[in-house]
Amino acid sequence: MSIVSQKPIGVFDSGLGGLTVLESLRARLPDEDFIYFSDARHLPYGDKPEPFIRTRAQQIAAVLAECGCKAIVVACNTATAAAAEGIRAQIVIPVVALEPAIKPAATLTRNGILGVLATTHTLASRRFAQLVKTHAAGTTVIVQACPGLAEAIESEGPKSAKVETLLDAYVRPLASANADVVVLGCTHYPWVKAGIARRLLPETTVVDTGEAVARQLERRLKEENLLGGRGQLRFATSGDALQVGATLARLCGIFAPVESWAI
Repeated sequence: MSIVSQKPIGVFDSGLGGLTVLESLRARLPDEDFIYFSDARHLPYGDKPEPFIRTRAQQIAAVLAECGCKAIVVACNTATAAAAEGIRAQIVIPVVALEPAIKPAATLTRNGILGVLATTHTLASRRFAQLVKTHAAGTTVIVQACPGLAEAIESEGPKSAKVETLLDAYVRPLASANADVVVLGCTHYPWVKAGIARRLLPETTVVDTGEAVARQLERRLKEENLLGGRGQLRFATSGDALQVGATLARLCGIFAPVESWAI
């Protein structure tokens, strides 16, 4: 095992939603070391101006690369839409980015009606429009922006009254449109997957992207001969480390120290 292959993989999101992706990454690559960075100081990205998101994501990626990461996973659909191309242009290590699972979802629909739950910026992005054009031609795509949902899941909990109210508002229109496949276009949404499914028509397929990202990361690491590690995990944040640690424990049952990074 080379010295480079023993370096960690950096994973980042605006909050802790990317932990749903991290879970898939660790399940597929249990021997790899990971640094998870939560940009809690700027949670959520979903309704911030795109230039800000682009600059911020590029800053975080640069810091993770400077810290010695051998690869970076952009565990945020909004950051991917705004900044993935810029990140890949500025650093030489492998970058795996997240995007709504339009391609697999379009192959699963039986009635040709596909629903997408995502942030305002993800749905308005050029990248999302290209995904739909490339992979869902001939399919009716019903998009539903979900402002405030990711923040409510993280701050108040997946089963909170506020989250339930937001799910009522955002999911029921997709059921009314008869969508038989629904894409979760934000990393926070898998935490409320059961609540989303309850509000959809029976036998609706709900699709997220964690496993696909894990397969892509594994492929890139193999290509670059970078597989290897000790299975270690670190957490860092731009926000209140104690608060992020408490949220980490509440959401995931993970009790671990959280480093404070001045980014």
